Amino acid sequence: MFSVVRGYNILVVILAQYLSSIYILSPKKSLYSVVFDFNLLMLVLASAVTIASGYIINNFYDSEKDLINRPQKSMLDRLVSQKTKLLVYFVLNFIAVTMAIFVSFKAFIFFSAYIFGIWLYSHKLKKLPLVGNVTSAILTITPFFAVFVYYKNFESVIFVHAVYLFLILSMRELTKDLENIKGDLALNYKTIPIVYGEKASKIMLSILVLLSLVPTCLLTQMFYVGGMIYFFYASVVLLLIFLLLVWRSNKKLHYVILHNILKFILLAGVVSIILIDKSVVLN
Repeated sequence: MFSVVRGYNILVVILAQYLSSIYILSPKKSLYSVVFDFNLLMLVLASAVTIASGYIINNFYDSEKDLINRPQKSMLDRLVSQKTKLLVYFVLNFIAVTMAIFVSFKAFIFFSAYIFGIWLYSHKLKKLPLVGNVTSAILTITPFFAVFVYYKNFESVIFVHAVYLFLILSMRELTKDLENIKGDLALNYKTIPIVYGEKASKIMLSILVLLSLVPTCLLTQMFYVGGMIYFFYASVVLLLIFLLLVWRSNKKLHYVILHNILKFILLAGVVSIILIDKSVVLN
């Protein structure tokens, strides 16, 4: 079940929510007041549980495709029956909305809509070109939006960070489509590589890489991000390497490597949040 819900990804999201809350969204609050904020804890746990349920329903609908794209992981996941997956899915969703209602009725509505959005994506939208990619990226950053609204921090630097994250996630989704093209083709998924071809997908990835330079320049030149500036410099280097490798890639293994580069950038970005100087942010 840990494999089905991708527990390692959930742990990263929890870490990212707390670090962004401490260093970006509420720099005026003490570490103690943020870590021991009951409402924040409920929002973070509700996000984690909802994401876990999302992975389950996604695994439920993609079981046949995963047998082609990820045979080893799929065999491990199949140790848990489809009936058990559905039962756990509904239980987790109930737990998520229950936690949310402890915060507020608005939080309850928010997570109810989030759960529905994940189901709609897994059932219908992920099979559509472009729509599926954009929806997946939006759903991935939605848990951060919950914390963002909770702290009512509407600083422009937050939006620039969000745009950067959205672009990296969009690259990851398109790279995953290239990586999984065999299974998607077999099950008639209308992804971008299948509908428009690999070359068009690589052009889109190149455009996304170039677009990511815009928020990177803003965050390094217009806003003060402390030591995190070194992450953005390093990410530019990695994305340029990524771009060069994109045009040399033509096998599943190549796209797996590209996918891992983007996952490393995302993880490094989360960890580097601690490099932000809160004392300067306050000023």
